[in-house]
Amino acid sequence: MAQNKNLQKLELTWIGKGDEPKLEPRILIENPEYSYGDPNTENMLIHGDNLLALKALEQDYAGKVKCIYIDPPYNTGNAFEHYDDGIEHSLWLNLMKPRLELLRNLLSSDGSIWISIDSDESHYLKVLCDMVFGRRNFIDEVVWQRAFSPINLKKTLSRSHDIILVYAKDSIGFELNKLPRSAEATKSYKNLDNDHRGPWTSGDLSVGPIIESKVYEITTPSGRKVLPPEGYCWRLSKERFEEYVMDNRIWFGAKGDGVPRIKRFLSEVKDGVTPMTLWTYQEVGHNQDAKKEAKVFNSDSVFATPKPERLIERVIHLASNKGDLVLDSFVGSGTTAAVAHKMGRKYIGIELGEHAITHCYPRLKQVVDGEQGGISKAVNWQGGGGFKFYTLAPSLLKKDKFGQWIMSDEYNADMLAAAMAKQEGFKYNPSETQFWKQGNSSEQDFIFTTTQFLTVQQLEAIAEDMQAGESLLICCKAFQTECKNKFPNITIKKIPQLLLDRCEFGKDDYSLNIVNLPQEDNQEDYDVEEEIENDEEVVDTKENNQKSLFD
Repeated sequence: MAQNKNLQKLELTWIGKGDEPKLEPRILIENPEYSYGDPNTENMLIHGDNLLALKALEQDYAGKVKCIYIDPPYNTGNAFEHYDDGIEHSLWLNLMKPRLELLRNLLSSDGSIWISIDSDESHYLKVLCDMVFGRRNFIDEVVWQRAFSPINLKKTLSRSHDIILVYAKDSIGFELNKLPRSAEATKSYKNLDNDHRGPWTSGDLSVGPIIESKVYEITTPSGRKVLPPEGYCWRLSKERFEEYVMDNRIWFGAKGDGVPRIKRFLSEVKDGVTPMTLWTYQEVGHNQDAKKEAKVFNSDSVFATPKPERLIERVIHLASNKGDLVLDSFVGSGTTAAVAHKMGRKYIGIELGEHAITHCYPRLKQVVDGEQGGISKAVNWQGGGGFKFYTLAPSLLKKDKFGQWIMSDEYNADMLAAAMAKQEGFKYNPSETQFWKQGNSSEQDFIFTTTQFLTVQQLEAIAEDMQAGESLLICCKAFQTECKNKFPNITIKKIPQLLLDRCEFGKDDYSLNIVNLPQEDNQEDYDVEEEIENDEEVVDTKENNQKSLFD
């Protein structure tokens, strides 16, 4: 018992655990050059470090995202072959943990997160997700058949699947949508007796184990007498069976002499089919499908590891409804955003790499214009909508030539006001009539940021303009000594001093970029075209190794 008790306390541990960065909550700045379509759209494509971008979203989007899909770098081991194995996993886990924690904060109470991964890190990731989301909130793992034929050059096993881990924000009462019934699934429903309720299929009336009260003799319309099979009983009590007969819900066969079966009408069955955990390439596509889709948007530089649109369609269909918010913080070539757009969801995509511009932007632009690739025809996509393109603001503070922290000169007055509102937990919402109301945390709590020297006269003018019950936080570079504590409902803080110990400033990249990596010594060179026949799947090991981690 003691041993079992200790096992229950085990927790995944690694080098550097607990040393999470103190992130600066940046503001987002729209870049109109790459925004496209409906100017009132809520769809966002963010170009910037995904950890900083998630932190930037936290204040406004916490608890609002219904479905998160991410496809993080798989950490194949080759990218870190100049480290020992413990460091390799530690680096990867240290990069994943703060991102997962922020993603959990963004999930709505009925939301879920879907994480693509392969066997190199899937088991470590499962334990890490148990820690972050809670083990009871683990829904299941999906096996996606990403390849449909073996790579004969492999010396051991040719990997043909990826895993998708699924966690709910709260598993209690959590439900997924059903899959639509296929023509194959409804083929067995017929109307052999012209029942006015329409097509039906029949199910076994017998069930085990035996309940004595449900073992009785049934006389068929032809006069034949039948009992349940040995070791079984009928599903229905004798009285309930008679009710089913009167309602024409029992089928005795075309001649009336068959073993009774329960009629189940297509019109009464649950709307859709419960999905299974094995998703074959025939159902949701494979890697070669994904590459063909990606080529349409950038044939010069095909993204190394895209996912097929049908795979993401299934995730979004199961985990959200029209109008819900979908987020992908490793958006890559833009598949999640493109599919969410076509399916009538709102979305946020985050990408650090240049493919935010070279791949995502042209892809989403074509989606708005009505492109007909991927799932377009299946969902009858005709175009429309739009998206806004954002970048992260620079760090609010920088060091001068003397090594002292000062306000960044890249911030204008509006940017500074928005940044300070975010830093202090206020929503930036400038008043059109009162200059000092730049943001609020409630109906009566406001914030005002200024770079000017604050005088008593200015403070008195503001105080006179305030209504009873209102409070104000003023952030400024300097103020007259007499201003401090002059009014009980006005607090004054000096910048940048109030910010210095809160977070890391001056850091724009929390990724781990791998450049010119060594290849495996035993990796054989070969002509890919000779190995691929009939669109065989090839795992792009070299491309995966050189992929910038956590772009």
